[in-house]
Amino acid sequence: MQKILKPLLAVKTKSGYSIATAIVVTLFSTWVVFDATKAEVVVAADGDVQVVKTHNTTVGELLDEMGIQVGEYDELSHAENSKIVDGMKINFDTANEILLTIDGKTEEYYTTATTVGEFINEEGLHITSHDNISPNKMAVVSDGLEIKIDKAFPVTVNDGGEEKEFWTTGGTVEELLEKNDITFKETDKVKPGLDKEVKKDTEVSIIHVEKKTEEIEESIPFQTEEESDSSLEKGTTKTISEGEEGKVIKIYEITLENDEEADKKLIEEKVIKESKNKVVAVGTKEVKKESANTSNSNSSSGNDEGKVLTMEATAYGPDCSGCSGITATGINIKQSPTPKVISVDPNVIPLGSRVWVEGYGEAIAADTGGAIKGNRIDVLVKSEAYAASNWGRRTVQVKILD
Repeated sequence: MQKILKPLLAVKTKSGYSIATAIVVTLFSTWVVFDATKAEVVVAADGDVQVVKTHNTTVGELLDEMGIQVGEYDELSHAENSKIVDGMKINFDTANEILLTIDGKTEEYYTTATTVGEFINEEGLHITSHDNISPNKMAVVSDGLEIKIDKAFPVTVNDGGEEKEFWTTGGTVEELLEKNDITFKETDKVKPGLDKEVKKDTEVSIIHVEKKTEEIEESIPFQTEEESDSSLEKGTTKTISEGEEGKVIKIYEITLENDEEADKKLIEEKVIKESKNKVVAVGTKEVKKESANTSNSNSSSGNDEGKVLTMEATAYGPDCSGCSGITATGINIKQSPTPKVISVDPNVIPLGSRVWVEGYGEAIAADTGGAIKGNRIDVLVKSEAYAASNWGRRTVQVKILD
């Protein structure tokens, strides 16, 4: 420029100004006029604000001149073909790429949101207070950010018979219970196991287990001892001494599950009074046989006194199912002490007969039963439990005394 202007500077006008000076003045004036025709625009690009004067016609031309490339997902306040006017404010935000994983399924998103919360609202995602979001909603969005959302689901917990519903995003059964302040003891039963994973179809139950002891006083039945007596006729008996029941304290361990008895186990027995056996004299004296005619006469009379039968014997208690408490002959079997009574088939042993039963002693044939047919009897003991554990089913000798 100086080489061009140097010869011009040597040329003087009549008024004392050089031609170069005139040209500079003219160019400056032209520049001033040209610059005055530029539009003044405010451009805010990703938070960086610039005031720009431009002769560009459209927004796109201006951004291109500024080196700003508008991507598919970027946010621009004006269309690129919008005409530029003086005082225009142009906002431009570059979209960030985000990887969003919901319950293990990952998708790619582009957003100009500032925070994770804004992005969630922008995409219309339904998030509840039970769901787990990482990072949290206040986190700032940056390019390449990975967001993980675990959606919560309801799980039913049966706590000792009371059902409750809790929301969870997974984890173990133990973590679910701890998070919701559900307490249990080591002896309690938790299903499924504490280390099991909680899923949408998981149902958790807690059975509260408690153990306690209980003392029960029971009677010890006496046995009948037989002694041979040669002074008594064979087939007859005589009570020498009455039997006396003993007493025992039984200690049981009782297991309660949700306050209901689930198991009962005998752990200790304390005998506080020994039983005393009944002693019966059994006659051995031989009786002179009667003549055949006399024998036949007695036989035809139907008298069964002295007859000895081999029979199958079971036992029952006054508390048996279906028992009325009154025998077929009117005896109250629920009185204390328990009377000596047997159930018989009247066709074999007549009702009202006095009998002697091996291992049971003297009794009255005072009752009948639907299952008592033929050579079978049922002896009355103090309870059904005692019948099952101490008598059972056995073969005995039964003697009809009268």
